[in-house]
Amino acid sequence: MDIATMRTRIRQDLRDPSGDRWDDDTLDRHIERAVRECSLAAPLEVTATIESTGARDLSIAALAGRVTIEAVEWPAGQYPPAYVAFSMWGDTLTVETVSPPPAGDDVVVRYGALHTLDGDGTTLPERLQDLVATGAAAYAAIEWAAYAVDRLNTGGDDTWRHFHTWGQERLAAFAKGLAKHGRERRLRSRRLYAAATPAPAGARPIEG
Repeated sequence: MDIATMRTRIRQDLRDPSGDRWDDDTLDRHIERAVRECSLAAPLEVTATIESTGARDLSIAALAGRVTIEAVEWPAGQYPPAYVAFSMWGDTLTVETVSPPPAGDDVVVRYGALHTLDGDGTTLPERLQDLVATGAAAYAAIEWAAYAVDRLNTGGDDTWRHFHTWGQERLAAFAKGLAKHGRERRLRSRRLYAAATPAPAGARPIEG
C-alpha cells in the first residue's frame, strides 16, 4: 500500500474515480490527518538504543516521530528484560533508579512513533490501512459538504446533505475503530511491561 493506492481506494468509496470533486492534494491532506490519528491510537512500535553518559537524564530528541515511550530497559540484554521506572520532560528521559546507568552503558527505549504512508509504501498494518481509508474519506466528504451547501451541484440540491450524512457515519466508525485499537494497545503494553522483572539494585518496574 502506497499513498497513490490509498487515494484510489478512497476515491472509490467517495464515488469520485476521476477526481472531479477531490484533487490529490486535498485527499493527501485528509489521509495525513487520518494516519496521524491512527498513529496516536496504535503507533508504530520502535526500539532504540541510547548510550548513557553516566547521568540519569537521556536525550530522546533523536527518536523520530515519537508519540509515546512504552518502556525503558536497563541493563540491556538481560532475560527476562529489566524494565526500570522513568519520567519525561520534553525531549529528556530520566531513568528513575538509585544509581544511574554508568557511562557507556546501553539503555534500550521502546517507543511508539508516527506511521508513514507515502509514495514508497507504508508502515501501517493492513487493519489500520482500512481505518485510515475510513477516516480520510469521512473528512473529505464532510469538508466538501460544508463547501457545497450553498452552491449549485450537478448531482442535485441534496448532494451536499448526502455527503455530510455519509461522512458523519464514516467518522463515527473511524472514532470507534480508534478507540478499539487504543484499548488493545494499552492492554498489550500492560502485559508486556508491567510485570516485575530482574533489574539493577534500587530499580523498580514501571506500573501499568
